[in-house]
Amino acid sequence: MAETKLSSFKDERWSLHGMTALVTGGTRGIGYAIAEELAEFGASVHICARKQEDVDKCLEEWKRKGFRITGSVCDVLSRDQRQNLMKNVASIFNGKLNILINNVGTSIPKNLIDYTAEDVSTIMGTNFESCYHLCQLAYPLLKASGYGSIVFISSIAGLKAFPLSSIYASSKGAMNQFTKNVALEWAKDNIRANAVAPGPIKTVLLDSFMVCMLC
Repeated sequence: MAETKLSSFKDERWSLHGMTALVTGGTRGIGYAIAEELAEFGASVHICARKQEDVDKCLEEWKRKGFRITGSVCDVLSRDQRQNLMKNVASIFNGKLNILINNVGTSIPKNLIDYTAEDVSTIMGTNFESCYHLCQLAYPLLKASGYGSIVFISSIAGLKAFPLSSIYASSKGAMNQFTKNVALEWAKDNIRANAVAPGPIKTVLLDSFMVCMLC
């Protein structure tokens, strides 16, 4: 197995050995980095993505590094696929899950007046509804683990207005509020919820946004 980042006895407090984690959108960008970081600290990780070839490529890379990472195909926009994903996770991790990283996100940069109903459904469904539903599905697994942690990958756009991103920003704003409600309602079950709101990070999503900005 790959060496973890635990360099001394003092660092044992950061160990994730014995922990299980699900990272959505784990084959690229922020999700890829999170999955690898969790594995480096000793967690058993499952990732999902829309394309089998992307999953296979990443799993092969991680296998060479000795990481305990599995993966499966899931388009989180599909309710049925979300349910199948969580069934897979429950089977792989024996009915328990310690960490849920709601990372998947999408954006369709347009002026506010130009958004279609389909655009709104796609963005809100991918960025917000999927997170909401995955939390519901993961709840019994997180509770059964005795120690659950949910991390939502939000965005600074959920706190500050930017051009060409009104629906994307709204989805992240909804995520921010949802995080607070999850934290409030599930604290009694020893399940924590936090949102991380990054600024611009060079990923495929940012590249596509910048192209639209320059058009």
